[in-house]
Amino acid sequence: MLGVNEKITSAVVTSALPYANGEIHLGHIASTYLPADIFTRYSRLTGRKIYHICASDDFGTPVLINAERENKSPSDYVAFWNRRDYEDFKMLGISFDSFSSTSSKENWQFVQYVFKRLSENGHIYNRDVIQFYCKFDNKFLPDRYVIGKCPFCGAEDQYSDLCEKCGRVPDEILEPRCGICGNKPIKKQSKHYFFRLSSFSTQLKLWLNTNSNLQSDVKNYVINWINEGLRDWDITRDLSWGIPIPLPEAKGKVFYGWFDNHLCYISTLTAYLRQSGVDGKAFWNSSEIYHFIGKDIVYHHYLILPAMRMGIDEEYKLPDYIPSRGHLLLHNQKISKSRNWYIGLRDFTTTFAPDYLRFYLASLTPYSQTDINFDWDVFSEKINNELIANIGNFINRALSFTQKTFSGKVPKPIEYDSDDNLSLSQIAGIAQEVGCLLSALEIDKSLKRILRFTTHFNQYFQIKQPWARTETAMTTLFIAVNAVRSIAVMLEPFIPFSCEKIWCQLGMTDSIHQQPWSSASQMRISAGHSLGKVEPIFSKIEREMIEHQKKGLGMHNGR
Repeated sequence: MLGVNEKITSAVVTSALPYANGEIHLGHIASTYLPADIFTRYSRLTGRKIYHICASDDFGTPVLINAERENKSPSDYVAFWNRRDYEDFKMLGISFDSFSSTSSKENWQFVQYVFKRLSENGHIYNRDVIQFYCKFDNKFLPDRYVIGKCPFCGAEDQYSDLCEKCGRVPDEILEPRCGICGNKPIKKQSKHYFFRLSSFSTQLKLWLNTNSNLQSDVKNYVINWINEGLRDWDITRDLSWGIPIPLPEAKGKVFYGWFDNHLCYISTLTAYLRQSGVDGKAFWNSSEIYHFIGKDIVYHHYLILPAMRMGIDEEYKLPDYIPSRGHLLLHNQKISKSRNWYIGLRDFTTTFAPDYLRFYLASLTPYSQTDINFDWDVFSEKINNELIANIGNFINRALSFTQKTFSGKVPKPIEYDSDDNLSLSQIAGIAQEVGCLLSALEIDKSLKRILRFTTHFNQYFQIKQPWARTETAMTTLFIAVNAVRSIAVMLEPFIPFSCEKIWCQLGMTDSIHQQPWSSASQMRISAGHSLGKVEPIFSKIEREMIEHQKKGLGMHNGR
């Protein structure tokens, strides 16, 4: 992984594609989009050439049904959610370089190209299959509309293409029922196209065993899946909405969404770079590739995605990293839109500062598949006690005291004592320490290290007492103001909106988002520098606000 002083390389970061069928909620943010954004923002500050790519996942039966309900065409329906999702992400500060869609012209062309290459290489075949058909709704039922019991772990109410309990893809769901009307479906014959996933077992195991960047616990159970035997993968569906199979005899059939959506990572990057005359394929193949995902789609990203790239002779390189994280629970219960047990992203960011959510989730999210829990009481405690009473308190004390005592001009240090030298050493080492943790994708640990840094400076300020010890106040404030600058640079990946305010109060005229990461360990603010207007950056969360939010759980009126 890229350390602070290592050679800079280019990178591509992708976030799992949000389904264009409803609003983004906090569960989506915690596992995928926020960790990817924090890592990308950090990497930009190190000078690394990096692109964060995403898109809306536009195809599938739920889109068709909901578009019909709203009397819209599927393309108009997904266009609405594509815009809405992008706006919501932007409100939270998720800094995508490109946010496209799986229904884009570029993705259509690329998906059909990959299918043709796989066919030429002998990895595609067709056969008649017996599939579920609902005679009440008069249609074949795609996987997401067949619900039943998982044959592997016995979990009830699982989709036929993915068990959310054990993460496996069932060969055939038990006790099936139609997800639309609830009736038992019948079986009907249809010709489908298959990808020979089973023939890639040896290659996949070799890749998993030799890629030391992948999470070891995830690799172990993926290898167990391979050892149990991989089944060939049905990549077509009988639908009117999707990317058509480019064969005359496949009229009326489209690609299964999981065949085309991760190919959109590549088509989006290449289309984006083409606008500036850059060869997207060359950039992809010379870069480190990071696919940020939640643990529920490990099977697709650890097996299907690499096998498809192997099947086209690795024309596009395999991922170097697949950071996978657990689910977000809401007050220790599984998030569920159907039960209105969720918090919509837009609702949250119109009530609280977006950085409050970023800070809270970052502090909770380990680099593992362990589930984490959103709790309104813990949220308010962390914001009030860590972000405000720790970070905000030091920033405001250091800047306001400089404003009051020295008319906003940073004083010139006189001499350094042992406490000063200890604080200077804290600044000198912090960029490397936090940078190594962020480079290793340890989001929560890196934020905890920054909190220890601000705790030290709160204590330093209290020990030095610049309000009483005028003979050392100049040195104290010179160091303290520079520590505020260090904090702003290091927190930019975590709370970018608040860091813009800190930067303004520091009297800086350039952009906080373009500072060298290494400068967090440098004394960049000189004596005589004039601060901007100083005022509290954060507002305390009152008890009444939290009680109101808790009462609203389960009564969400989101779309």
